[in-house]
Amino acid sequence: MIDVRRSGERYPGGDPGAGIDSYHALSFGPYYEPENLRFGAVLACNEERLAPGAGFDEHPHSHTEIVTWVVEGELTHRDSAGHESVVRPGDVQHLSAGSGVRHVERNAGLAPLTFLQMWLAPREPGGTPHYEVVRGLADSTPYAVPAAGALLHVRRLAPGERTPLPPAPSVYLHVVRGDIALADEELTPGDSARITDEQHLEALAYSRTELLLWEMR
Repeated sequence: MIDVRRSGERYPGGDPGAGIDSYHALSFGPYYEPENLRFGAVLACNEERLAPGAGFDEHPHSHTEIVTWVVEGELTHRDSAGHESVVRPGDVQHLSAGSGVRHVERNAGLAPLTFLQMWLAPREPGGTPHYEVVRGLADSTPYAVPAAGALLHVRRLAPGERTPLPPAPSVYLHVVRGDIALADEELTPGDSARITDEQHLEALAYSRTELLLWEMR
C-alpha cells in the first residue's frame, strides 16, 4: 500500500511572529489527528523554517530518537550534555534523548534556515543520551538508528534517474527537493509517501531530486 500525503496537507505551526514556521506531517503539539499519530517508528516529520536569529530556546526531550537534516542554511545545536555543533546541508544530526536531555536549536547565521526534524520511537525507553553528527552523508551509506530499528537512506537523483526503494515492511519517503514518479503518483517538494509491504518499487526523478527514505523493520 502507498499512502501519499501532500505538502499542502501538512499542519502549519511554530511562531511566525518570532521567525519560526513549522509544517507537521504527523500529529504534533496542538495538531492532533487520531489516525495520524505515527507511521512505523516515525513519530514526527517536521519542516522547520527559522529566520536569522530565530530558534527554539532550551527545552527537554526523553525516550526519542531525533534525526535532523538541514535543507539550507546552518543549524546551531547546543545540549545539556555539553555538545555544541553547527549542522549544514548534507550532514545528519542524531540526538538520542535517552532518559532525558535538554537542547537549544537556533539559526545563528545571516541566511534563512530550513531543516527537517524527524522523531523516531525507540524500541526500549530510557538509556544514556547520545549525540553525533555525520558530515556529508553519502548516497551509498545508510545511517542506522538501531534503537528504533530504522535506516535512513539519502537519494540524490539526476533528471531521468531511477532508484529502487528498500524492500522493507515499512518505508517512509520524503521529497526534500525535485519531482518524482512513484507507481501511479507524482510527488513534489514536501510531499511524502508511507509505504507498507510493497516490493520492487522505484522512484523516477523528473528533475534534480533529493529524497529521504526511512527503512523500518
